[in-house]
Amino acid sequence: MPVQPLAELVRFARRNSPFYRDLYSHLPDHVAHLTELPVVPQADFWRANSPRDNALLTAPLHEAVVFRSGGTTGSPKFSCYTRDEWREFTTAFGAGLVSAGLRPGHRVADLFYTGDLYASFSFVLDSLHRSPVSNVRFPIGGSTPWESTVATLEEFRVQVVAGTPTSLCALAERLTAAGRTLPDVELLFFGGECLFGDQLPLLKAAFPNAKARSLGYASVDAGLLGEAVPGDDPRVHRAFTPHTVVEILDDETGLPVEEPGVPGRLVVTDLRRRLMPILRYPAGDRAEWVDPGAGVFRILGRAEEGVRVGPVTLYTEDVHDLVRAADGKGEVTGLQLVVRRSDGRDGLVLRLATGEPALGQGPLGDAVSAAVLAQRPAYGSAAAAGHVNPLAVEWVRHRDLAVNSRSGKLVRVVDERPHS
Repeated sequence: MPVQPLAELVRFARRNSPFYRDLYSHLPDHVAHLTELPVVPQADFWRANSPRDNALLTAPLHEAVVFRSGGTTGSPKFSCYTRDEWREFTTAFGAGLVSAGLRPGHRVADLFYTGDLYASFSFVLDSLHRSPVSNVRFPIGGSTPWESTVATLEEFRVQVVAGTPTSLCALAERLTAAGRTLPDVELLFFGGECLFGDQLPLLKAAFPNAKARSLGYASVDAGLLGEAVPGDDPRVHRAFTPHTVVEILDDETGLPVEEPGVPGRLVVTDLRRRLMPILRYPAGDRAEWVDPGAGVFRILGRAEEGVRVGPVTLYTEDVHDLVRAADGKGEVTGLQLVVRRSDGRDGLVLRLATGEPALGQGPLGDAVSAAVLAQRPAYGSAAAAGHVNPLAVEWVRHRDLAVNSRSGKLVRVVDERPHS
């Protein structure tokens, strides 16, 4: 399907999606510029995109592939693609793999996770299949016993290993503990979460001849976001023009940032998807322009809509709902999700404000933690496996919550990890 003119795509969405019809009800009939459209409110977007009585999709779900888009198990989120949309998605991303370092004849192991409607494994495999350069694909998956994975990598002298940083580091830890290395591996393609500098020594010990590279920037809900840009900074990506339009919006004004080095919220518009339109959709990350004219930007970490802790995604609205449900007496007056890094692992801290934090809030803290872990069991599993630090609760006064230095507004997600 060709790239759609924005005005035509907006008309189509208004005509066929009740959600967009309501969202755009105050707009004139003809919309020619993105800035005329409101940014999609994520909570409303996901409420409309329910499996039954769906108000977001532009057509009945007769021909599509459906993936899970994160969120808690009690509030699952799903993304839908038609056959043509998925093919175009993976074809464009596959072309971007060349910028990431894929070369003709490379033998590539896909260690992303599969099953339970997760997209990453199928997405990477299909992108490799549709890449413009020849390659040999090994669909191993992320749950295969490490001994079997290593045997395949050694037997076929695999040159590229693709997976989340958590998976790559877990494999590296197993290898180094066994006193083994994989010198044939040239590239470690990572995606789905940030790769931090303190992880590089472990990866180097297990894969002495490999370079760690971002395989590209995409998500199953937002779609194409950025192809990898060669260089020393894996956070730098280039927008997938003309498939998508990337904007970086100022935190205070909400207007598009035009100059380099100014951080803001990243939103994306997909000019090809029609079944589940993506129009000024918050990608969940903060970014800054490196070269606005060339569409090159740097990812700076998660925005307020959600947080990624190791391999686990949590949405702030979901966590707020769980805390409110557990806090029957209304003792919590404020909440922030804080991501910290220690001992080489990410960890989530629930920073809860109350009137008298010095008195201790043990039972309530335990109830909140239990509620979050019950609805997001993947976090507990990742902690038990040593991939992330255990969930923690921190009690403060409301005045101690982090706020925006200019507006004084509460910051809902505080990322305290090093990003350099």
